Amino acid sequence: MFREIDAKCYILIDGDDTYPAESARQMADFVLQQNADMVVGDRLSSTYSEQNKRAFHNAGNVLVRKVINSIFKSDIKDVMTGYRAFSYAFVKTFPVLSEGFEIETEMTIHAIDKNMAVENCVIEYRDRPEGSISKLNTYSDGMKVLHTIFRLFRIYKPLEFFSIIAFLLLALSSFFFVPVLFEFFKTGRVERFPTMIVCGFTMIAAIQSFFSGLILHTISVKGKQDFEMNLIRVQDEKNEKK
Repeated sequence: MFREIDAKCYILIDGDDTYPAESARQMADFVLQQNADMVVGDRLSSTYSEQNKRAFHNAGNVLVRKVINSIFKSDIKDVMTGYRAFSYAFVKTFPVLSEGFEIETEMTIHAIDKNMAVENCVIEYRDRPEGSISKLNTYSDGMKVLHTIFRLFRIYKPLEFFSIIAFLLLALSSFFFVPVLFEFFKTGRVERFPTMIVCGFTMIAAIQSFFSGLILHTISVKGKQDFEMNLIRVQDEKNEKK
């Protein structure tokens, strides 16, 4: 869809009558007048907790928001909202890879990682009409979203991701190696050769993990540089179509 439509501003809204259409003008103004790349329709700061009748949805939304804001150092008020506005530059540079409810998470992290201008717009929320059935499964789709966050953390922040793994392997190796070392200082002998060998391989794995993260971080930085060049090309295309 994004490939086929050219517009100055795009509005994305769920078709379940839970979002007010009258907020679209305010959200579009953030894009058209304040040069925002993505506007998030923030339900959590208004009526979501009062109107939403589905158990655990509010807690799940808050959890996802806190995890993403903590990992990616952002201030997104509502990650899972289905009401958003986008700029031409965002739409033409966003790679749609997800097929389900993880798409909101992917959009959010893409905008944060690429330093795009993100605005939060508080909107009213009303629960879905009686007789309307949600396709969202709280548990299975919630696990998919958390898996997406984990996957995108590995992709977008490889140095931090693999450094955590390296630290855990280092701590594990040290925990089992220290008694062997003390025993050697005390007796002059190594009685637990299997433990020492496993500790050595674990330490090697920790070093490999760290340098894997370092290499992937370098590749990630190059990817951001390429993205900026692509963004310039997209902006030129937009100017030519005016």
